[in-house]
Amino acid sequence: MNGNHDDNRPSPEALLKLAQAEEAGATRGKLKIFLGYAAGVGKTYAMLEAARLRQLEGRDVVAAYVESHGRSETDALLEELEIIPVVRVAYEGVTLAELDLDAVLARRPQIALVDELAHSNAPGARHEKRWQDVEELLAAGIDVYTTVNVQHFESLNDTVAQITGIVVRETVPDRLLDEAVEIRLVDIPPEELLQRLREGKVYIPAQAAWALDKFFKQGNLMALRELSLRRAAVRVDEQMRAYMETRAIPGPWPAAERLLVCVSGSPYSERLIRATRRLADELKAPWFTVYVETPGGDKYVQENRERVWRDLRLAESLGAQVANVTGNAVADALIDYAVRHNVTKIVVGKPAKPRWRELLSPPIVDQLIRLSGVIDVVVVSFAPGVGEERRPGKPAQAPAVPGYLASLGLVAAASLICLLVKPFLQPTNMVMIYLLAVVLSAIRFGRRPAVLTAFLGVLAFDFLFVPPRLTFAVADTEYLITFAALFIVGVVISTLVARSRERAEAVREREVQTACLYYLSRDLAAAVDLEAIIHGVIRNIEETLGAKLAVFLPEGATLAIGGASGGLALDEKERAVADWAFRNRQAAGRGTGTLGSAALLYLPLQTAASVLGVLGIRLPDDAASRSEQKRRLLDAFASQTAMAMERVQFSRQAEQAEILQARENLERALLNSVSHDLRTPLASITGVLSSLRDEGELLNDRSRRELLETACEEAARLNRFVGNLLDMTRLEAGAVRLNLEPCDVQDLVGCALAALDARLGDRPVEVRIPLDLPLVPMDMVLMIQVLINLLDNALKYSPPAAPLEVYARLDDGWLIMAVADRGPGVPRQDLERIFDKFYRIPVPEGAGGTGLGLSICKGIVEAHGGEIRAENRAGGGLRVIVRLALAAAAPKKGRHGQ
Repeated sequence: MNGNHDDNRPSPEALLKLAQAEEAGATRGKLKIFLGYAAGVGKTYAMLEAARLRQLEGRDVVAAYVESHGRSETDALLEELEIIPVVRVAYEGVTLAELDLDAVLARRPQIALVDELAHSNAPGARHEKRWQDVEELLAAGIDVYTTVNVQHFESLNDTVAQITGIVVRETVPDRLLDEAVEIRLVDIPPEELLQRLREGKVYIPAQAAWALDKFFKQGNLMALRELSLRRAAVRVDEQMRAYMETRAIPGPWPAAERLLVCVSGSPYSERLIRATRRLADELKAPWFTVYVETPGGDKYVQENRERVWRDLRLAESLGAQVANVTGNAVADALIDYAVRHNVTKIVVGKPAKPRWRELLSPPIVDQLIRLSGVIDVVVVSFAPGVGEERRPGKPAQAPAVPGYLASLGLVAAASLICLLVKPFLQPTNMVMIYLLAVVLSAIRFGRRPAVLTAFLGVLAFDFLFVPPRLTFAVADTEYLITFAALFIVGVVISTLVARSRERAEAVREREVQTACLYYLSRDLAAAVDLEAIIHGVIRNIEETLGAKLAVFLPEGATLAIGGASGGLALDEKERAVADWAFRNRQAAGRGTGTLGSAALLYLPLQTAASVLGVLGIRLPDDAASRSEQKRRLLDAFASQTAMAMERVQFSRQAEQAEILQARENLERALLNSVSHDLRTPLASITGVLSSLRDEGELLNDRSRRELLETACEEAARLNRFVGNLLDMTRLEAGAVRLNLEPCDVQDLVGCALAALDARLGDRPVEVRIPLDLPLVPMDMVLMIQVLINLLDNALKYSPPAAPLEVYARLDDGWLIMAVADRGPGVPRQDLERIFDKFYRIPVPEGAGGTGLGLSICKGIVEAHGGEIRAENRAGGGLRVIVRLALAAAAPKKGRHGQ
């Protein structure tokens, strides 16, 4: 292969990305977005037209939620589609119409139309936002057509507010636009839209007048239109680049940009994140969002942590890779992270501090510029946002009054000690006693009380011991240096001691978390079954977090509680939230954006292969539910638990594999023993043919006919044996495919009796079948084989003159058929085992068989979705009963008996 050919090959990364996208889309529904720049451009009408075309192509289309706003043209298109009724929700005296998500999932159409993607659902709904409903429909494999305006996308929120003066509260993540398989831009000129608005085709006259005065200004519409066109162009460009990469089309491929933004919980962090997302879109670059934990950074109480956690979740929803790093200084930690992740641009906000504060503490942007080297630093300016609710960057702490009073007491104690030792020490040596008071205050009460101690110590030293005494005047100016040194050293010591204490607290908190994970891992490693795993998880989480929890495990089609804390009561609503988390593989409940009104937080116990259950936790308070550190710890607990459960599951599967191997060995031995039954007819046939060949001329006609009849009987017997073995093999392999057709039961019984006519001879057979019996869906050929096997079994195990009975009747939607005899019956302990392969009870003299006939009957009946059982008759004899549904059921697949 030449070098040019190698250069033109698609990159492995592009092919891998394409393969991953195709694999993810194999089971997931496809999203089509009709994008506009304002209400009234015709998004809903365009969506309905597209849906109508799909319906004419034979696709199953339903209107899950479509808002026509009383427009006659839209209503006309809507009448041609099946409409899923909406759910009516009463809220604060108003009845709201919402999408019936469960009804759409139960209906399971090919395409669902869902209008107004950015809509906020009524309180109490499963999801807070309609786009979350759409994601659940997509996860269920349902294609979705939806409408949305460009101003509702999260990354454009502050830009739209700056353009229009109105903050859009209902937003959707930009990743939905990225995940959509198709975006259709619905566009009309602003002048035409304004004309439609004046004619009442968008809003009613009262609303139209307000809209013209507020939002629908021509300048606003032109700006929003440009945003929508640009966003659509970006998507087209992404598709073009992906096409070129996967097909190795040569072109300019510049070095990839990588962006980094840092959040701190400030009121401008959200706007900085959105600005970085827009810059990343323009540069077609991946981007990272980082929060840097520094010593002393946790002193701003829990609210700041919650804002940081909210900012990180916003960045993640916009497509960023988020991280939480630790460092002594923010700038150093950011540069280190940028170098390790090949970041080319760091995005920071313009400093908003007064100039005098910047002289005391250099801004982060200046530090980054000095340390950045070849990394670009992009500075983003922010004007006060219109309608923005300013949040304090650092919530004010309540004054530590006891600490300040204690500082005053320490200064007084130090002064008293200095007065006592004054005859023995020089005044400058007394400074050390005041420094000792500063250190004690820093260790015990924190930084601010320690600074106050240093300041009061300077004043007390000056007033009591510096001439002239009992005044604040200073005769010797050299004492000013002593005062400055005392205060500066006191402040430095208090800062260092307080910082060391904060570091020790952080280390202690991490140590506690590490110890918790260690103890949980140790208990899970020692657990040998699922019960021990659940017990270990409950005990460790209760001791670590003081929480109540329940572990839900799949049981059939529902979830059952495998274990729970004492006193934890769960109603049907909580169980429904757990079921949603299990089915959708997403966290739900308290502290999340899905079903947040639930009392517990529900985390799916999932591995790379499957979801094994759900962990429901009720934390002591709301702050713990929103804590980032608690959430990380719970995620680690859930991951450890899932891996332990998977290990136990694999262990069980290995045990079952060993049992299956032993079973196969036993069946092989049984088959060898059955070979005697196969050799007997072969020997008989061989003997007959040898006699006819060697002595045929000496035999009379009667002897010759008897030999031929014997050979035919043995050949038929051999054919039945081989047929049973082949049928059993097909059932075991799941290769039986049913051909369900409405069949007459009388024809079924007649065909079976005709096939056994020679063997029945003069044996009386009583058939009782109602004349008005309806046609029953079944595979006629296979069910004839079932009746033949049942009749053959009755012939072998009953006296030659005993009558046989065959009857059929209806019973509550089921067809009941039975074959009965007057033989010796079956021992009670063997009634269930007679349907097992190769199992045979002691047989009458001359009765043979492989022990497969009834097992084949069971496999065929269960493949029809029916049941088969045996019972002894009063007065002697056996009755085998078959139940088949009158309505066609989905044929069962898989191995017989599983």
